[in-house]
Amino acid sequence: MSLLEDLNWRYATKKMNGEPVPQDKVDYIIEAARLAPSSSGLQPYRLFVITNKELLEKIQPIAYGQAQITDGSHLLVWAAWDGYSHNSISEVFEKTTAERGIPTETMDDYKANLWGSYEPLGTEWHATHAAKQAYISFRLAIAAAAEQKVDATPMEGFNNQALDELLGLAEKGLKSVVLLPLGYRDTSGDWLVNLKKYRTPNDEFIAEIK
Repeated sequence: MSLLEDLNWRYATKKMNGEPVPQDKVDYIIEAARLAPSSSGLQPYRLFVITNKELLEKIQPIAYGQAQITDGSHLLVWAAWDGYSHNSISEVFEKTTAERGIPTETMDDYKANLWGSYEPLGTEWHATHAAKQAYISFRLAIAAAAEQKVDATPMEGFNNQALDELLGLAEKGLKSVVLLPLGYRDTSGDWLVNLKKYRTPNDEFIAEIK
């Protein structure tokens, strides 16, 4: 099945049936998220995969009672760096050059230019930029889930500060960005399951400049 068919199949599942998602499918989705592109290859975010039922029950009220948190199989949480630093950028580049088998100093000029442009922009810009990178990973995970015929519900509706406190993210230099419960749709109880998908028509969505 093509990617377009998979994306037409998926929707923001409103009710899940509690059936577990096989681990190989979860691993596939996570790997798609890990392989996502990011600015300068920094991957300034981390992915938390939560299946602990007690923890999910604590997260549900933080997500305004959304049932998919506890009715789903896995909850994916993207948490972005709360800021960039010379050290954090250097650490990524050192690992990159080591993996590629090239001298560390190969990227010194690029690193200096990158930090020189980032540093003056301030921590608020840093956090926003890192969150944007997390969303790229998040989007590929949604597509991978659709390919695996795993339902997923994108969620921005949650109390970020409360979730950060619950997961101890501040101590890790992270801030929660977006949630993605994985599971399988409850076809008898989901009001959205049989409604036709709507997206902006091509003639309104696309502006060709030739």
